[in-house]
Amino acid sequence: MTMNLIFFIWLFLLLFGVPIYVSLGISSLLNVLIQNFQLLVIPQRIAMAANSFPLLAAPFFILMGNLMNQAGVTKRIFNFANTLVGWITGGLGQANVVASMIFAGMSGAAVADAGGLGTIEIEAMRQAGYDDDFSSAITAASATIGPIIPPSLPMVIYGVLADTSIGGLFIGGIIPGVLMGLSLMFVVYIIAKNKNYPKRPVPTWKEVWKSFIDAFWAILTPIILLVGITSGIFTPTEAAIIAAFYALILGLFIYRELNIKDIPNIILKTVETNGVVLALVMTAVLFGWNLSVAQIPQTIGQFLTGISQNPLIILLIINIFLLFVGLFMEAIAAMLILVPILLPVLVALNINPIQAGVIIVLNLMIGTITPPVGIVLYVTANVAKISFERVTKAVFPFILPLLIVLILITLIPSLTTFLPRIILGIQ
Repeated sequence: MTMNLIFFIWLFLLLFGVPIYVSLGISSLLNVLIQNFQLLVIPQRIAMAANSFPLLAAPFFILMGNLMNQAGVTKRIFNFANTLVGWITGGLGQANVVASMIFAGMSGAAVADAGGLGTIEIEAMRQAGYDDDFSSAITAASATIGPIIPPSLPMVIYGVLADTSIGGLFIGGIIPGVLMGLSLMFVVYIIAKNKNYPKRPVPTWKEVWKSFIDAFWAILTPIILLVGITSGIFTPTEAAIIAAFYALILGLFIYRELNIKDIPNIILKTVETNGVVLALVMTAVLFGWNLSVAQIPQTIGQFLTGISQNPLIILLIINIFLLFVGLFMEAIAAMLILVPILLPVLVALNINPIQAGVIIVLNLMIGTITPPVGIVLYVTANVAKISFERVTKAVFPFILPLLIVLILITLIPSLTTFLPRIILGIQ
């Protein structure tokens, strides 16, 4: 009964615009006071949440994304993608998706993709005669690939919460990420065919080679990360540090578009973003502890397994639930609250934690492009200088292929577990 009241207080605070980490902290504190627990449990749980080596990857991946955006990496990636696939029907729309797939191997965040690449992509598409609605919609939809193809900030958070190999999660996202890109390119082709959007001439090998060389050092980033992680040269956490340092070298000495005077602002922006992430992690872990003490995960687990013992049925129910949650809650916050609740159910049904992680992240990434709290939609609308409602309406055709990929990775576990098994030996 008490926990029901705490849930009500938490939701009440959210409805009145209180930041999620504040509402989680207040609700947790109230439960501790009502249950007459020792107050010492609050700093203990918060400190334990922050004291995580894998969680160190978060600020460095955020720093890397900020450095890449400032260092001229995004425009080189987009130019290379345009040369590579811009001749296909849909032209710059196809390049938009491919650029997001490449940039996904660097940023690890959908918002970074939409805000960084999106600025270049939407302006280029506008100048070429594409309407703003289509340009914004494909920019938002393709940004969801960012946290699926490694590296991925949400995968790091899930790996910490689920005590699962972050390297395995990274590798497990490769096939789903590629499927997302290909499915979005197919929809771009159909829409562009109907609207007769322009495309560039078929490039010569010389043009492809020139654009590749121009973007080479940027494209090398995901290769360095993947080879380093899969070979065991460094851990995902160490990979984040190496990637941030590499981005700094690119901006200062290779592309020379990053000024030393820019670095303090980039660091400040990184600290601000990471501060919010860390506050969410700490308060959500405290909230999760309160839930576990109240045996909420066990209750929900019994409810779900009472419906069916079939893992596939349970996964489908969880998918529907997560898609609904994604409508109203930011992805990382939702993950921090829900993973401790759902994980015992998934473990009890012998569902592979890597498959579960990719499914959860993809569900919540779809939530970033669905109203009313689709943060990527807001970012894209701001970049394109059009209304949120216009972007929302235009993005719906691109949600369907993402849902199809979600269904595929739910029905076919090997799409997420095959590469981790053969590369890292994770069963």
